[in-house]
Amino acid sequence: MTCLLIYNLFAFLVCIPINQRVVFEICFFVFMNTCVLQNADELSPEAFLASVEKDAKERAKRRRENKVLADALKEEGNEAFVKGDYETAILHYSQGLEKLKDMKVLYTNRAQAYIKLGDYQKALGDCDWALKCDEKCTKAYFHMGKAHLALKNYSASRECYQKILEINPKLQAQMKEHLNQVHLQEKADLQEQEAHELLDSGKDTAVTTKNLLESLSKPDQMPLFYAGGMEILTEMMKDCTERTLFRIHGGFRIISDNEVIRRCFSMTGKDVVEETICVSVLKLWQAVCSENEENQRLLMMHPDWARLVPSLLASRVLAIQQESLALLVQLAQTDNGRSLVISHLDLTRLLEALLSFLDFLDKKANTAMGLLTDLALDERFQVRFQANLPGALPALIGVLKRDPKVTNASALCQCIAIMGNLSAEPATRKHMAACEDFGDACLGFLARCEEDLDLFREITYTLLGLIMNLCLQVPFVSEVWAMEVSRRCLTLLNCQDGGILTRAAGVLSRTLSSSLNIIEEAVRTGVVKKMIKFLKTGGQTASHYAIKTLAVCTNSYHEARKEVIRLDKKFCILMKLLSSDDEILVGNAALCLGNCMEVPKVASSLLKTDLVLVLLKLAGSDSQNSAVQLNAGIALGKLCTAEPRFTAQLRELHGMEILNSTVKYIQDS
Repeated sequence: MTCLLIYNLFAFLVCIPINQRVVFEICFFVFMNTCVLQNADELSPEAFLASVEKDAKERAKRRRENKVLADALKEEGNEAFVKGDYETAILHYSQGLEKLKDMKVLYTNRAQAYIKLGDYQKALGDCDWALKCDEKCTKAYFHMGKAHLALKNYSASRECYQKILEINPKLQAQMKEHLNQVHLQEKADLQEQEAHELLDSGKDTAVTTKNLLESLSKPDQMPLFYAGGMEILTEMMKDCTERTLFRIHGGFRIISDNEVIRRCFSMTGKDVVEETICVSVLKLWQAVCSENEENQRLLMMHPDWARLVPSLLASRVLAIQQESLALLVQLAQTDNGRSLVISHLDLTRLLEALLSFLDFLDKKANTAMGLLTDLALDERFQVRFQANLPGALPALIGVLKRDPKVTNASALCQCIAIMGNLSAEPATRKHMAACEDFGDACLGFLARCEEDLDLFREITYTLLGLIMNLCLQVPFVSEVWAMEVSRRCLTLLNCQDGGILTRAAGVLSRTLSSSLNIIEEAVRTGVVKKMIKFLKTGGQTASHYAIKTLAVCTNSYHEARKEVIRLDKKFCILMKLLSSDDEILVGNAALCLGNCMEVPKVASSLLKTDLVLVLLKLAGSDSQNSAVQLNAGIALGKLCTAEPRFTAQLRELHGMEILNSTVKYIQDS
């Protein structure tokens, strides 16, 4: 009877999950010792418990020792995996599992190695074991999804990626990409089934595609023979099935392996026939990749073509350059196509090639900049751009050194807008702002635009947006640079264009604080008067910049305070801003008002106003922007210090407690 119980318990032990097995193994040990006790009456309960404790300690010690050995074998496996020696990696992972059966990372790592070797069933088995160790193991589901995809189990693959999202919703972007891959591969599979059915039916176009590709695979023919064949093929690629037939009959391989065609692409100086071959291939790629994601993937993942595209785009042969651009524009129309372009092309060379189109005064320049705009808006491009920024900066500086008079103005404007958008990202802006040549190029370009502001209004407006972003990076390239930028913008405040005026004020609101010398010069040239005018007549954005500029000027320059008082008698404009719903305006208006209280006798002129009540409400408000409470409290303190009679008003309003509460904002600031 005892033997039967032992057998049943052992069978049960084998079936349970690994992460529960240790508990059951202890139970099994207790059971065995109980059986021993039945035949050993002389063993006391104390001795039995001591025996159990000793065994537990020994087991824990062995597990620690095995963990050390398993970790070492895992590292050896990882080293072999990195070298591409997947068989050796599997051997090490397997040896590690002999030491520690419930180490899930060994299962997931071995599954990954099996996938590399194409042994998908074994990979699935290892993923199952990893999930028995940890039912929320996302790596197991990830490798399982890849294995199912390779086996064309599309529904199962989707379920794995969706399960990862359930476990960790933060992986939304990554799983979206993998789910898209499942969709694209399933779609390609269906396309190939339809293509095979068409071929089996004997339809003329299907047979002709196959025969043409067989002809193109013949070696050592005249170049025009291949050009003619590709032109016929291009005309035949009218629907998705025919494009798929091109793929399943090895069209990409046949073209790329053809020595005559390869030689035509490799020649630096091409004759007419070689140009014809190159153009024919590019037109064929456009035809076969139209609305066919799998063909797009095969083309862009081919190392030769991925390497060639940027150089073709920069070709001196106009037709080759134009067709290369058309191919990329076509690819970039879909999210999948943009992803392929961004992932597989040399980003620096691509950027340089696209920027070279600025030499054209026709629509090709606009088309190239439109393509670059689409790419630059993609988050994947922005990530790669940051990584490649040191290599890309010289090309961008080259754009800023161009003469706008001999460049396509609209395309140039688009290009600068792209730089402005990219500079909005802090890491990119940091690199740009740290590059002295880039900052100087911006200044030089602004100076050239000022020579004919009416002609280059749009470019100037866009360039100011880029400079505004650069000015968010503190410290600036240099105080000299900040001074020169400020001078340029002070000059621009005299123009009549509202957009340029607003952005010039925006730049000033960010550069003036870098130096008292800049503030003094700005005040002497009438910046306070212009900002007061903005506050009277400007829109919300212009008012933001204007009040920020006044706050900066009055914070450190006494003459600026006196000028504000002279131009805004009784502080009508500032008092009106204090009642605004816009917390940015309110906070800076309170700061500016507080600064002005340092001018003698000014506070006394406000005794008949309700300024104390207004500031007190702001200091005790629940504003989301702490600068409102802080600046209102400081202004209130300066007001009472300058004119003691305000202190009595404050006490009557029981405002001392509120004023004291603003101390925490001062401490936190």
